[in-house]
Amino acid sequence: MQELTHYINGQHVKGTSGRFLDVFNPATGEVQARCPLASAEELDQAVRAAAAAQPAWGATNPQRRARVMMEFVRLLNRDMDKLAEALSREHGKTLPDAKGDVQRGLEVVEYCIGAPQMLKGEFTDSAGPGIDMYSMRQPLGVTAGITPFNFPAMIPMWMFAPALACGNAFILKPSERDPSVPLMLAELMEEAGLPKGLLQVVNGDKVAVDAILDHDVIQSIGFVGSTPIAQYIYGRGCSNGKRVQCFGGAKNHMIVMPDADMDQAADALIGAGYGAAGERCMAISVAVPVGDETADRLIDKLVPRIEKLKVGPYTAGNDVDYGPVVTGEAKKRILGLIESGIAQGADLVVDGRDFKLQGYEDGFFVGPHLFDRVTPDMDIYRQEIFGPVLSTVRAGSYKEALKLAMDHEYGNGTAIFTRDGDAARDFAARINIGMVGINVPIPVPLAYHTFGGWKKSGFGDLNQHGPDAFKFYTRTKTVTARWPSGIKEGGEFNFKAMD
Repeated sequence: MQELTHYINGQHVKGTSGRFLDVFNPATGEVQARCPLASAEELDQAVRAAAAAQPAWGATNPQRRARVMMEFVRLLNRDMDKLAEALSREHGKTLPDAKGDVQRGLEVVEYCIGAPQMLKGEFTDSAGPGIDMYSMRQPLGVTAGITPFNFPAMIPMWMFAPALACGNAFILKPSERDPSVPLMLAELMEEAGLPKGLLQVVNGDKVAVDAILDHDVIQSIGFVGSTPIAQYIYGRGCSNGKRVQCFGGAKNHMIVMPDADMDQAADALIGAGYGAAGERCMAISVAVPVGDETADRLIDKLVPRIEKLKVGPYTAGNDVDYGPVVTGEAKKRILGLIESGIAQGADLVVDGRDFKLQGYEDGFFVGPHLFDRVTPDMDIYRQEIFGPVLSTVRAGSYKEALKLAMDHEYGNGTAIFTRDGDAARDFAARINIGMVGINVPIPVPLAYHTFGGWKKSGFGDLNQHGPDAFKFYTRTKTVTARWPSGIKEGGEFNFKAMD
């Protein structure tokens, strides 16, 4: 069995805490590796190495830092298949999904090649008599990120790429469920020319998280995960004087208007609801058809599509629509919420509870499920299921559909499917949710815009990637300069006036 490591100061370092967590192959249910869980002392070792390396990197001009990012992009493309295979093996998602995971992170790295432009300050000539004013964006120092299991390539790159491009060092605490790809990314960054000590990977659990939150050298923390943990990290990090951005849970609604193209809407829901086994914070988990006739037509379109979904291991290649969920505990929780939906009166239209895959009976596979006539008081509506389960909540009007999405405690993403430009424009303007799709089911912004939810889906003033990332990972320093004049009338320069 493979024993994984930390990555500290350019070296693979064995864990010394004596604590480990099993890493599973989700398709077979077998333990394939052990992940070390760091102590506070091991975290401190990484922070000290980062603090020693950061000043020289912060003093390196932005163009040279950008060249490292350029080379990193080349290496990511070179090793795309290798990274995707390692990701699928530990997470369970299909190879196309795994490549998409890497690709969306790569796009943020590409954006960070523009660091020289993004780090420019402002200048005001003659703000007063003989006075100029200008601002500088300077790195914070040592920064850190705590990332989730569902995107083990993309989200780490969303954090460490802009942090490093801004001149910081970065401590990455990835998910202990699928830690291999973050370790590979750290190796590739150094192969791209990043000096040792600037990107550390420390595996761990709450012990490592608390050590990050309490370490007085770490200046900022990014987090993506569940809302309760996001609130905990945000509160404790801020109370320790750190800059913190945290992104939590989601319950994304897709409103389907009566004039929508039902085939287009159904296809969108299949991809957005069941892709990656529903383990996406931007998954559509609630369909909201407006009117019973719309709901009936949508259900009629969805059922045959869902019944044709192919569930299997990533090794089956393009013949699989989605794979297993990440752990046995995740599977148990999903099935428990499905049972609660039935008990609370929802109509289970497609039942995947008895799904079994020959040869993979011990894997963490969950068949696709479709609920109809779900109501807002049910657990399957209120909670983020994070599995291949789509709930249908029938709305009597557009106003009622809008209110459903606006009243939910989460505000990560939402979508509307319609041919009516006025309805779409009204929806985009009024909805209190951070990312909106119009005939687009998963409205994840591209790298040069920012990603972030509202309400209990996001904590902090700045979003991930895009221009906000360069603001988050730098401080603004404003300089007011006054130079005494040594110029006499007629243009003669008086050097004594400078004494």
